[in-house]
Amino acid sequence: MVEPRRAFVCGHPIGHSRSPLIHNFWLKEHGIEGSYERRDVTPEAFPAFLREFSRYYAGGNVTIPHKESAWNLVERRDEAAQAIGAVNTLWLENGRLCGGNTDAYGFAANLDANAPGWPDVGVATVIGAGGAARAVIYALLKRGLRRIRIVNRTEQRARDLAEVFGSGATAHPWEKRNELLESTGLLVNTSSLGMAGTPALDIELEALPGQAIVTDIVYVPLQTPLLAAAAARGLVTADGLGMLLHQAVPGFERWFGVRPEVTSALRDMVVADLEKSQ
Repeated sequence: MVEPRRAFVCGHPIGHSRSPLIHNFWLKEHGIEGSYERRDVTPEAFPAFLREFSRYYAGGNVTIPHKESAWNLVERRDEAAQAIGAVNTLWLENGRLCGGNTDAYGFAANLDANAPGWPDVGVATVIGAGGAARAVIYALLKRGLRRIRIVNRTEQRARDLAEVFGSGATAHPWEKRNELLESTGLLVNTSSLGMAGTPALDIELEALPGQAIVTDIVYVPLQTPLLAAAAARGLVTADGLGMLLHQAVPGFERWFGVRPEVTSALRDMVVADLEKSQ
């Protein structure tokens, strides 16, 4: 008899994670004997957890604050994790602990679903210069964009990030964010501005071309002030929940052997949970 496969998401704290909802939905949908659970692991306990998890789990996800630690502790990284500098997915390969990063995949797949043809936009403007911005810029470059402007309140962080990715990315001061929109085909907010409990992103969308696409990685609230303003202008938008759902696909396939789909039924279930907790 084959033992049911188990996977996990670990972080500290971890109670807010919607990953168990997503993966257990797919397990049920595909009739797979298995489980996906939350594990609250402190930074101090994380290295030992990585050494021991294979006794109980096929693999799992890593979230805040462990993504950079996981990058340092795994024996092998996939191309995305290597470039982004963070690991969010773990698995074993011939006894070796491997780490990947599916955030870039999730970002691109979400745009594919909501704004087909988006790689043809020409110029992207990315707000923020943290870990999420690294994943987004990697995804943009992989899909062929070669003009990516990074805008951050601390300009030096934008410069540092632009240097990581080379000639395709340039850094710009916060004060220039509105005038950059005139030639922007894709606007991406990777900052926490607009998240529940934080101020809205202060940006004037009037200058955006009529065919521009606006996306926000924030998904609480589902429609951020930025997305609401873009929708009011009739622009194509993509919310952050789609990125969360799509980034879960590669891990599930790796651990459970079936490639799941992001469906309206899955999205509706997660949206209902988000509304219930607000």
